[in-house]
Amino acid sequence: MNQVFEVRLSPKAQNNLRKIPKHLVFKLLGWIDAVRRFGLTKVRKSPGYHDEPLKGHRFGQRSIRLNKAYRAIYKEYFDGPVKFILIEEVNKHDY
Repeated sequence: MNQVFEVRLSPKAQNNLRKIPKHLVFKLLGWIDAVRRFGLTKVRKSPGYHDEPLKGHRFGQRSIRLNKAYRAIYKEYFDGPVKFILIEEVNKHDY
């Protein structure tokens, strides 16, 4: 399996980051930095982010928890031979 080290933000996610509390932006930036440094496989094992696959209409996507209310939703893609993560949105989770 190819290790993933590249993370991209969709335009929607970039817009979402302007609207969420700053400490959550820093937590997401820390996760992005960890993926770039150590790879997604290793970072997924970190219990602090609660990385989990999604179900239903979000099947194929994964999320990380930024806190109890907010999560970042991402999906893995290929751009030619390069595998990368696209953070598609950051939203307030509906419980």
